[in-house]
Amino acid sequence: MTRLPAKEKPMPVFSVTFRFLALAALWLSLRATAADYELEPLAEGLQHPWSVAQLPDASFLVTERGGTLLHISADGSERTVIGGVPQTFVAGQGGFFDILLHPQFATNQLVYLSYAKGDSAANGTAIYRARLEGDTLVAGADILWVNDKKNTAQHYGGRLLFLPDNSLLLATGDGFDFREQAQNGSNELGKVLRILDDGSVPADNPFHTTGSERVWTLGHRNPQGLTLDRSTGTVYLHEHGPKGGDEVNVLQAASNYGWPAATHGVDYSGAYVSPFTQLPGMAPPLHYWVPSIAPSGFAWYGGDKFPTWQGKLLVGALVDKEVRLLSLEGGAIVDEAPLFAELGERIRDVKEGSDGFVYLLTDAEDGALIRVTPER
Repeated sequence: MTRLPAKEKPMPVFSVTFRFLALAALWLSLRATAADYELEPLAEGLQHPWSVAQLPDASFLVTERGGTLLHISADGSERTVIGGVPQTFVAGQGGFFDILLHPQFATNQLVYLSYAKGDSAANGTAIYRARLEGDTLVAGADILWVNDKKNTAQHYGGRLLFLPDNSLLLATGDGFDFREQAQNGSNELGKVLRILDDGSVPADNPFHTTGSERVWTLGHRNPQGLTLDRSTGTVYLHEHGPKGGDEVNVLQAASNYGWPAATHGVDYSGAYVSPFTQLPGMAPPLHYWVPSIAPSGFAWYGGDKFPTWQGKLLVGALVDKEVRLLSLEGGAIVDEAPLFAELGERIRDVKEGSDGFVYLLTDAEDGALIRVTPER
């Protein structure tokens, strides 16, 4: 019989049992968390996909930043390049951005595409509206091109959102080198703009001086997410800070969200952008991140496939290569949890589909469209 040294005597049975039960409980807890969902790759080999929209037949429209719009079948087995798209300025962060269906798409087949328009000397975010017929966009035209052009290829914003009254929001970035213009109410950089579905200006927009007619909110840096709480009508936006200071904001018409006068971030050099994190008359963020997570893609989940996610926010995180699940209570964010980190991929878009499933786009030269389903 092998003898144990004095310092290696067996632990009492009750201690071994306790450790076993504790480890078993931890394993079951982790398994239960992981078992909430399954990840199903539908389409791979996508070149830096940026946005996904689900059509009524459960197939998908997917933008690639390089200037391609794809139609992908519901099971991902077939893909077609959509014709009739506009020519885009592909440089830096420029290219195709968001794709969005009109709320009455079933009857009018209208789609809205945001993209970088222009050239290296003068470019800016634009919205192209067209009718989808088969695999072609027809009768297409720009219904918005920001008034203030820039000579940089960064900070376009580009997210789109229809409000319940069928007006359309476009989030625009500050152009990186023009951040002071985010506080200029007659300049369309660093703003959320609001138009009607044909591009005309709503009569109830908050500002009416020349150059500001389309401005709905101001003081934004580089918004990368817009979503609507369908139960309350609350509009949420998230945006990139510089080094730190990524924000989630609740949008209200005419509000100023501070950039660059007030921010929780610093310049990439480490220098202060501003000594202030809050200022009178400027809306503080609902939530912010220091250090940055580089948020991208945004969804308020209201479906029935994931009951524990109902009424919560899903935020893609490019830097952290995951999605953050934000829990709301009384209008405040009270909890934050990571999801899908096992992918190890930059998440560019996160959407709730019309079928109640969640869809992800990974941002890579070999990107993917992924369906999130409950565990079978």
